[in-house]
Amino acid sequence: MRPTVALIDLDAFKANVALLGRVVAPAKLCAVVKADGYGHRARLVAGAALAAGAVGLAVAIPEEGIELREAGVNGPILLLSEPPAEAAEATLEHRLTPTLYSEPGRSAFGDAAARVVGTGSVHVKVDTGMHRVGLDPGEVVDFVIGLADFPGLRLEGFWTHLAVADGGADEDRRYTELQLSRLAGHLDDLAARGVRPAVRHAANSAGAIAHPAARLDMVRTGIALYGELPSPEVAAALERAAPDAALRPVLSLVSRVVAVRRLDVGERPSYGRLRPLATSSSVATVPIGYADGVPRRLFEAGGEVLIGGRRRPIAGAVTMDQIVVDCGPEGDVAVGDEVVLIGSQGDERVGASEWARLVGTVPYEILTGIGPRVPRVVPGARGATVRGWRHWLRAATGPAPAP
Repeated sequence: MRPTVALIDLDAFKANVALLGRVVAPAKLCAVVKADGYGHRARLVAGAALAAGAVGLAVAIPEEGIELREAGVNGPILLLSEPPAEAAEATLEHRLTPTLYSEPGRSAFGDAAARVVGTGSVHVKVDTGMHRVGLDPGEVVDFVIGLADFPGLRLEGFWTHLAVADGGADEDRRYTELQLSRLAGHLDDLAARGVRPAVRHAANSAGAIAHPAARLDMVRTGIALYGELPSPEVAAALERAAPDAALRPVLSLVSRVVAVRRLDVGERPSYGRLRPLATSSSVATVPIGYADGVPRRLFEAGGEVLIGGRRRPIAGAVTMDQIVVDCGPEGDVAVGDEVVLIGSQGDERVGASEWARLVGTVPYEILTGIGPRVPRVVPGARGATVRGWRHWLRAATGPAPAP
């Protein structure tokens, strides 16, 4: 019933898929929708990705893939980490494609395939320098050849993950080239044994945009699909690759003013009384807080929101459920006014990347941190009216505009 929602622009999402698909062609695009679609709701964006040209989807854990299957998503779904042995049967029963890189995992999935599906596709991951998960380099040939001991497993893909594809330093570029060279070496070793995986992939969003050599057969794009980029260097590379197009932000985080009070100069709103008001000001209360994904440090870092098409500074500590906003001495704010925390209003925009820069993190964390009690709404979709918001606003200020 709070007037706080995250608006998901599926047209923008589809446009981003199409744009990135053109940039990486002839490589195919796999849409990464893990972490609930980077906070955008995986069940909303998964179908949109496939409709816009993605050849498949990628998630982190079996539960994410199973949720998509139960929502009616039928495209290929790749698991980016090896599932635990006890998840093997459920993974294959739901037609999820596991990534494998351990002997126990290979055995568990080989046995499960024989029991439940007959034959299941798998991808094998090698660690070329990320040093997180994946086969050790010396294990690759024996591991892949050993798949023949499990007739139910069919090698479809072979891949790695790039550690610094978003970096702009010469050292970062050299390391990315080294990782790609190592991957190519493993593929040559496998080819010498007669094994040629159908799908070779290495590129995340940064690799897909900034390192054309990393595109191979398929790229795994994540953050870029949602209209954000991991670094200025990647943004510059995209501008060079597609000078007449740009990614469109997909998520807007929007609320409404629920209270306004006039405070004298020197008053200190919110917990801790951290900062005095520089002038007599109208201070607006907005029902969203750190439990919803607004970083508590955003106030101290100089965070702003949009009200009436203008940037307005957060006036005191972000609390669990609410923020207070300094709307200045003019008093041009009222209960019911729209508040944009992430998104555009008038000629102004506040992006997830701005929040990330202010609080010292990455836009991934900002987007995935928007909490589950914030409804995700697709404007214009059938049944997507924000009933609580509209009812509340009508009671407070009269008829509400359509969201």
